[in-house]
Amino acid sequence: MQYRTLALEKKNGMAILTLNRPETLNAINLEMSEEMADVINELSHEATTRVIVITGAGNGFCSGIDVRELLTRTARGGAETTFEGVMQGKSTVLTVPIRLRSMRKPVIGAINGIAAGSGFSIALACDIRIASERAKFSMAFILRGLIPDCGGTFFLPKLIGSAKACELVFTGDTIDAEEAKGLGLVNSVVPQEKLMEAAEELANRLLERPTTALGYAKRAVHKGLTESDLLSHLDYEIAINRMCTDSEDFKEAVKSFLEKKGTIQGK
Repeated sequence: MQYRTLALEKKNGMAILTLNRPETLNAINLEMSEEMADVINELSHEATTRVIVITGAGNGFCSGIDVRELLTRTARGGAETTFEGVMQGKSTVLTVPIRLRSMRKPVIGAINGIAAGSGFSIALACDIRIASERAKFSMAFILRGLIPDCGGTFFLPKLIGSAKACELVFTGDTIDAEEAKGLGLVNSVVPQEKLMEAAEELANRLLERPTTALGYAKRAVHKGLTESDLLSHLDYEIAINRMCTDSEDFKEAVKSFLEKKGTIQGK
């Protein structure tokens, strides 16, 4: 399928999804929000795709909602609010973080430039983030008289604590890649020219891991962030592992472990 605002490359179990409106630093217009939600839904159900990498074309990851398009549509009297779209069952920008988190596949964000507003929120919805040295991050909503959407106020405090989250949300300040790493917002920072190499290297490592267990592990980690009762979560882990032991992945992993005489394999 051809997309007007995205580029999609698939290879060896990996899908690389590139936001492709470089002239706007990949600002999200109505068409992109619908295409993103739909392609992520397709990838989540596609058996041959096991790891997703999301990045941006040109100099930006995603600069947030395309304000110019929004103002134009409003002036024409044809602007439909995101809420109205959700209520009508349409794919909207709000659908994107929901589908990224609900899919049983690891999602790696390769942050190549500015991630602002909704673009920052979408980066936070990825499971792992690798930033180039040129990456920048801003919860710019307050500068437009808004509050963060796309889960920004859900994800950010869980990653960096409420005090620092409040600072970034209240001020709209921009931070660079190194500060983001220090805060725990990104896993690593690499030179710009090495970004996709690093993202694909990590994706290939994950492709070597058991598919079933990876999917359940993702679900358990994110569930643990909001679970308040340890005993309930322990029961959940046990139930998941019972299902894992029925999988072919488990049987093959145990066989491989025994053949290697229990050697723990690292990087």
